[in-house]
Amino acid sequence: MYVTLGELFAQTVRKFPKREAIVDIRRNLRLTYEQWDTEVNKLANALLASGVQKGDRVSTFLFNTSELATAFFACAKIGAIFNPLNFRLKAQEVAYILEDAKPKVVLFEKMVQPHVASIQADFPHISFWYINEDTPTYAVNYHERVKIAPSISPQIQVSENDIYAIMYTSGTTGKPKGVMHRHRDMVEQSLICHSIMRIRETERGLVTAPMFHCAELHCCFLPRVHAGATNIILHHFDPKEVLEVIEQEKVTILFAAPTMWNMLLQERLEDYDLSSLRVGLYGAAPMAPVLVKECKERLGIDLIQAYGMTEMGPAVTFLLEDEQFTKAGSAGRPCLNHEIRIVRPREDGPSDPDDVLPPGEVGEILVKGPCMMVGYYNREEATTKAMYKGWYHSGDLGYMDEDGYLYVADRVDDMVISGGENIYPREVEDVLYEHKGVLDVAVLGEPDEKWGEKVIAFVVKKDPNLTTEELEEFCKNSDKLAAYKRPRAYYFVDSLPRNASGKIQKFLLRQRVREAANIIEGELR
Repeated sequence: MYVTLGELFAQTVRKFPKREAIVDIRRNLRLTYEQWDTEVNKLANALLASGVQKGDRVSTFLFNTSELATAFFACAKIGAIFNPLNFRLKAQEVAYILEDAKPKVVLFEKMVQPHVASIQADFPHISFWYINEDTPTYAVNYHERVKIAPSISPQIQVSENDIYAIMYTSGTTGKPKGVMHRHRDMVEQSLICHSIMRIRETERGLVTAPMFHCAELHCCFLPRVHAGATNIILHHFDPKEVLEVIEQEKVTILFAAPTMWNMLLQERLEDYDLSSLRVGLYGAAPMAPVLVKECKERLGIDLIQAYGMTEMGPAVTFLLEDEQFTKAGSAGRPCLNHEIRIVRPREDGPSDPDDVLPPGEVGEILVKGPCMMVGYYNREEATTKAMYKGWYHSGDLGYMDEDGYLYVADRVDDMVISGGENIYPREVEDVLYEHKGVLDVAVLGEPDEKWGEKVIAFVVKKDPNLTTEELEEFCKNSDKLAAYKRPRAYYFVDSLPRNASGKIQKFLLRQRVREAANIIEGELR
C-alpha cells in the first residue's frame, strides 16, 4: 500500500511541525511545515470553492515560487491533476498546452503576464489566478482567494493509483506531449532519490533549477519534503545569486544541469564561503569529464549524476560520487527496481525488447520500472509506440559495459552518419570541451553531397580570440578523435538553445543552419 503525495506531506508535517520547510528568497518568506500546511490547505479549499473537482487540471505558469510549491501539494490533497508549465514558453506554445490539458485554473505571475494577456480571451472556461499585485482585469488575485479560504484539511478520497500530474515534455524534437504520472510513481521516485543522496531532515536544499521540470521537482524538492528538510527557493537561476544564497543560507545540497554548473565555475568562487555544500546532483544532459573534474576540485563537493526522462519520473540511473572518474562518461547503473536493456534499433517500428545487444554494442535504450508513466495524455497511438511490450522506448542510443554501467551515446535522431560511419556527437563534444577556449558546444550533422552528412560544431567561446583554425588543430592532435569524426565546420554563437532541463535543442540549430546557409563559415550569429 502506497501513500499518496498528500499523505506524504501530512506525515512530514506531523513529524516536523516546527522545522523550517520553505524559504522563498523573492518574497522574503519563511514557513515552518506547520505554517506551510495551513497555506496548502487554504489553497486546496480555495480551488474547491472555485469549482475544481478531483481529476480536474490545475496549471501553473510560474517561475520558482512558494506558490508553485504550495500548489503542488494542494492539488495532491484534493486529487486535482497538477500541470506545471515551462515559464520559457511563448504565448502560442502555452495556448497549445492549455487547449490540450483543458485546466480549470491557471496560476501565473508578472514575468509571464504578457503571454497570458495575449491568449486568455481564447479560454473563457479557465480561471486565471495572478500571484502578484496589480491583478489584471481578466484575472483574480491568488492571495485574496487563499486568504478567505478555510485552513482545515480537505477530506477528499485520493488513491495511490490516481493521476497526480500531467507534465509536458520539453519538445526537443517538436510538439510537447503530456506525460501522466500517478501518486505512487512519485512516492517511489522520492524514496529512490532520498536514499541515493542520503537526505536527512537537517538538509538545506537550494531550488534554482526550474521547479516545473521533474528533475528538480521529483528528484530534489519532493525527497527533501519527504525527509522533513528545508527547501530554499530562488525565483530563477543567476550564478552570483546562487553563490550568495549558498553562503547565506548554508545550503548543503544543490541540483543543477551541466550548463548551470559550468556557469557557476566561471564566477570567482574564492569570494564565497561554500563550505556548507555537501552534494551536487547533475543530470538532464551529459557533463564532459573535464567539467566534472573542475567542479570537484574547485567546489570540493561530491557529485552524483542522474540520467532519465520525464516519462520515467525521471531518474533511471545514477553515477555515484566514487564512480565519477573510475566510470567517467557513464550515466551509472539502474536505480532500485529499474531495468535497462540495449536493443537493436528498428526503422520500421518500435525496437523489440527481446532483441538485446551484447555489452559494448550501441543500440536503443529501453527502460522498465515502478515510476514509468501511465501514458501520454490524449495520445493513445504515441503511448502504444513508446511503451511497446511494456518497456519505455527512450529514443536514446547507448551501450552497457561488462560491469552493467550505462553509457549514453546520443539521441537516435542526433546520430551522424558520414561515409557510412556512425558518429555520436557527444564524443566529439567531450573533446571540444577540453579546449580551454570553449565554454559550450553542440555537435550535429549537416547534409553533404559526398559523405551523406558531415560533422559541424556550434561553439560558445570562453576565449574571445578563439578561431576555427585553432579548434581544427586541437582536434587533429587529439588522440580521442578519429579523423572522420572531426568537425568540418565551426559556427561561433553567443549561446546554445536549451530547454528547461538543459538539453540542447538541436532541431533549432539545424533550422539555423538551413536559414543561414549563405553566411560565412565561423560567423553565424
